[in-house]
Amino acid sequence: MSDLIAALRTPVAEAGTGEVAIGTPVQRIDGRAKVTGQAGYAAEYPADGMLYGVIVNSPVAKGRLRHLGVDAALAVPGVVDVMTHENRPRISRFDLFYKDMTAPPGSPFRPLYDDQIIYSGQPVALVLASTFEAARHGAALVTVEVAAEAHETDLLSQLHRQRNPRGMRVGFAPPPKPKGKPDEMFQKAPFKVDGSYYSGAEHHNPMELFATTVIRASDGHLTIYDKTQGSQNSRWYVSHVFGLARDKVTVRNPFVGGAFGSGLRPQHNLPLAVMASLKHACSVRVVMTRQQMFTFGHRAENLQRVRLAANPDGALQAILHEAASETSRIEDHVEVVVNWSGMLYACDHIKLDYKLVPLDRHSPMDMRGPGAAHGLHALEVAMDELSYQLNMDPLALRLKNYAELDPSSGKPYSSKTLRSCYELGAARFGWDKRPLAPRSMREGREWVGWGMATGMWDALQLFARASARLDAEGRLVVSSAASDIGTGTYTAMAMIAAATMGMPLEQVQFQLGDSTLPVAPVEGGSSHVSTVGSAVESACNKLKKRLFALARQLPGTPLGKARLADMEWCGGQLRVAAHPQRSVALADIVRLSGLDQVEEKFMLLPAALKQRKFVRATHSAVFCEVRVDDDFGTVRVTRVVSAVDAGRIINPMAARSQIIGGVVWGISQALHEETLTDHRLGKIMNDNLADYHVSVNADIHDIDVIFAEANDQVVSQLGAKGVGEIGQIGVAAAVANAIYHAVGRRVRSLPMTPDKVMRE
Repeated sequence: MSDLIAALRTPVAEAGTGEVAIGTPVQRIDGRAKVTGQAGYAAEYPADGMLYGVIVNSPVAKGRLRHLGVDAALAVPGVVDVMTHENRPRISRFDLFYKDMTAPPGSPFRPLYDDQIIYSGQPVALVLASTFEAARHGAALVTVEVAAEAHETDLLSQLHRQRNPRGMRVGFAPPPKPKGKPDEMFQKAPFKVDGSYYSGAEHHNPMELFATTVIRASDGHLTIYDKTQGSQNSRWYVSHVFGLARDKVTVRNPFVGGAFGSGLRPQHNLPLAVMASLKHACSVRVVMTRQQMFTFGHRAENLQRVRLAANPDGALQAILHEAASETSRIEDHVEVVVNWSGMLYACDHIKLDYKLVPLDRHSPMDMRGPGAAHGLHALEVAMDELSYQLNMDPLALRLKNYAELDPSSGKPYSSKTLRSCYELGAARFGWDKRPLAPRSMREGREWVGWGMATGMWDALQLFARASARLDAEGRLVVSSAASDIGTGTYTAMAMIAAATMGMPLEQVQFQLGDSTLPVAPVEGGSSHVSTVGSAVESACNKLKKRLFALARQLPGTPLGKARLADMEWCGGQLRVAAHPQRSVALADIVRLSGLDQVEEKFMLLPAALKQRKFVRATHSAVFCEVRVDDDFGTVRVTRVVSAVDAGRIINPMAARSQIIGGVVWGISQALHEETLTDHRLGKIMNDNLADYHVSVNADIHDIDVIFAEANDQVVSQLGAKGVGEIGQIGVAAAVANAIYHAVGRRVRSLPMTPDKVMRE
């Protein structure tokens, strides 16, 4: 509550009101468009003569499609086609052409490719009609006959089939080789923890359903509005799968109603809509239902074993962490699950192992904090267990093993203010008042517990391009094919451009969400600000040099012989810092030079030689209070303090919201979310928001966010590291540890539902 009061008292700049410095809270530029309904999402773009597609799904997990009964569907007024693998347009036969820019090793799923069924819910037909209602009615009438085969969807029963991942994936680092003598040291140590930690599968379930609208022009050009985290990734996919020239396809995603990783890869609504458009030479829209949102990737089910050993003073003697995660039969989806245990705490003896278990399910995919949300949960609960064996405060144990260098590689961190996070978070939470023993605090019917955990995530910078264009009216347009999935990209990039150019925010426009714009990576991994933001700043700096050169050439220039280093950019003007009266408006530089506009472009290449010398990461310290009804096992998370080291914060208002959202999801991961499968059928049973539980308003109470001061010039020239993932990581562990402190029962399985809290 104190954080909320402070936020209300902090001056906030409205989007488009004067100059705004980096680090100033700014309202979202896109906020008005969203709340007034002017923002257009993938399923909201009209076109004449459009057909509407509704997907028909397989009822079984494995087998061969024997027959599709389509006559009843075709008899529905308005239905024009039932598209199947037998009558679809030609598509590529080669796996390589289906690999999008974020694909894992293996053979990507190809919808309507043949009669093989590889998972329950797989699309087997697309009903096309002149209205959505007719298409939906027709889809309900299609009968699907499958020659079912034996399937396996249960991770825990198939652990004997675990194997090493095959191949590599961009962003995935396999576990490093063992360090020291971990097995020997574990056996010798006087204090040990050996625990197994389970996490059920989760589905993303953003509010906006997955949808694709293909608008076909008279010349055959396809303008595709797709729910995606990367317009150029979707264009790449469509061009290769259907053999279309890139100038014949434009993909746009100006607004995305949440994604959390589900939009990193093109989902099957995209190729199905394009198939239908090519076959019928018209515009097509395909929208998934909420139930169909459970028919593609998800956060992988996971089982881990963590062994820790320590001396009586708490110094870690060995860390052993192994994990087994599900994948599909066709792809090896990999995540960095165990590596964090070799990076977070100082230890000379470390062994990490990561295996996959192929199942008859759709390939998993990244979900907010992929790998770390699981791996750090197991590690941080194990650390809490060790603290009780040692009769040591959990925070003191972490400080005892604080790593000044990366334990696995020996490299220094590009920046690390985790110690400040511990101190700031503990002080704000009142951790010093925490009794050491469980079951020490009670109010009425509820036991009160305090727990904490550490979070860690990569600080990434990727490749990107950006352009900056100033016209004679003084308007600055900055462009990059970035995405805004609700994270505040529009506002952050406009702020960076305005601050760099010394211009009022209302004169700056940032263009994104269009595959024809300068290259940008898929928005994921908390990398957009450090990547696209750095490209934007650099493009603006190039534009400043060009404007200065033009200003020096103007007849009677007020700048005289001043150098670029003598200039300051303020209020939309270029002026000599030592003589502010010697100035010229940026718009006048363009106009008096006889130009309509001045544009510069920049290509950002990460400083790999410099960056590889360091470990680049964000960190957090999460403190949590829970109240547990001892009779019913119900848990209320009543207070969370999250102290975050994320480098320089561009927009504190948006960054705080990102962390709050992450904490809410962490609570949901801890107490509510799990995709439940009937393994006899291989079918998901709770494929709706009534049965798939997520945190709601009644579950969320006080959330306090603190940013530790930092400026990481190794990760990015902006000093920013990113906040998208770090808010969730560590929260579930903090909740688990608080539950133990409240009632003295250790729950090692997520979600921690009341039956587990009562039983464990």
